[in-house]
Amino acid sequence: MAHIVVIGAGLGGLPTAYELRHLLPPQHTVTLISDQPKFTFIPGLVRVALDITPIDHFQLELAPLAQRQGLEFIHSRVTAFEPRSRCITLENEQTVHYDYAVIATGPGFAFDRVPGLGPHGGYTHSICSAPHALEARTAWLNFLERPGHLVVGAAPGAGCFGPAYEFVLMADWILRQRGLRDKATLTLVTPEPYVGHLGVSGVKNAQRLTEKLLRQHQIEIIDNAEITSVSPAHMTLDNGRTLPQTYAMILPAFRGVQFILDTPGLATEKGFIPVLPTQQHAQFPEIYAIGVSVSLTQPEKTRIPIGMPKSGQMTEAMGMAVAHNIAVELGVLPAPLQVPTLEAICFAEFGDTGILYVAAPVLPDPATQQRRYAYAVQGRWVVWGKTAFEYYFMAKMRQGAAVPWFERLGLKALFGVDLVKPIPHLQKTIVSA
Repeated sequence: MAHIVVIGAGLGGLPTAYELRHLLPPQHTVTLISDQPKFTFIPGLVRVALDITPIDHFQLELAPLAQRQGLEFIHSRVTAFEPRSRCITLENEQTVHYDYAVIATGPGFAFDRVPGLGPHGGYTHSICSAPHALEARTAWLNFLERPGHLVVGAAPGAGCFGPAYEFVLMADWILRQRGLRDKATLTLVTPEPYVGHLGVSGVKNAQRLTEKLLRQHQIEIIDNAEITSVSPAHMTLDNGRTLPQTYAMILPAFRGVQFILDTPGLATEKGFIPVLPTQQHAQFPEIYAIGVSVSLTQPEKTRIPIGMPKSGQMTEAMGMAVAHNIAVELGVLPAPLQVPTLEAICFAEFGDTGILYVAAPVLPDPATQQRRYAYAVQGRWVVWGKTAFEYYFMAKMRQGAAVPWFERLGLKALFGVDLVKPIPHLQKTIVSA
């Protein structure tokens, strides 16, 4: 009997735990560890911060979900991780031993890299977690009472840019609906070399459509820019320019969470875990990692360093591969190992319109530097598509489904996107020290 532990219960961890429980017979134990009592659909937090949708719409209690699906659930924070003894220490002083561990923690936030950044002692807001979004919502409601200078963007080193575009354009939409747009200035500040880059260069039409939309709505664009400091009323850029700010929402750079940073040999200096194509750690093959915790190298050299995006869909694909591969390792599935394709679809909602960004795969072929395809399209239907996906995703989390066959078929039929692919010549991963 094997004990598989999944650390983290977000967009990656919860579906992976579901898939493991679906694939493995009951003699194997699957334990889900989370420092949060609720699952949160992170892409919905833009709407929470702008007071469009209540947060309850995007959250589910984890304990009853785990019980219904035959998962062991521990609500506690991991304080220490020992790969050699396969032991996890929790904040509640409990220790958990594992045969396989799946690290799906999501990110830590590097607010400290820019003086004055962040909601904890800083002067900017974030929508990267539920508490951050609720704090941002309170400040947004105050901003609507006294509109002024709204600055939205991303810090140097960030790899997630889509929510910044969503936030600034949806803020513009709300201000126009309320007759307040002439009382506010809107500015987008990003370290991307151009707007619509999204950490993924070469997406057809992405720059043109994104830039056109921002300019149509009189939103000032400051790209290729580094935020160097933030004060209560101003934001300073690396070119010396100072921007007035009444309200600022700035996405931070990510790093690994603390227990990953504290574990020698587990991760890079920034706390991202290097993995083999099968999502296994190179030195500890019983450890798998998925989502933001994985180390993906940004292949493009930009003036200001930016990270590599790791979308929710990419994370789900990694989780599918991990669950499958663990089942193969345990002899449950007589099948080849799988790898995630890292093909990404991003529905970006901008009020009364939206843009669909597709990159298949996100990382271009290292030999040719080409993708199968990458494009962006705009339309009102994108907003409907994102809303439908939100309802669908929350429904399948309630039902205990990871990525059903009909979802995979739909992604392939509509967008030509595959989530995973087999490695025929590998039946098991062999790792040398």
